[in-house]
Amino acid sequence: MTEPDFETADAGESVRTGIPAVDEVVAAVDALAQEPLEHHVEVFGVAHERLRRALDPADES
Repeated sequence: MTEPDFETADAGESVRTGIPAVDEVVAAVDALAQEPLEHHVEVFGVAHERLRRALDPADES
């Protein structure tokens, strides 16, 4: 498995990983800057689960 080539983001720009599911999570977390703190826990929980699904190797059994 090759590592994605991460692009360096400019200020105000999201990091792009080249993995669409991960890029969506990064964008959702970036958007938290505009949201009340109460929403952060829920978004982080969803982000954690989505990242695990996107990055864990497929179960081959």
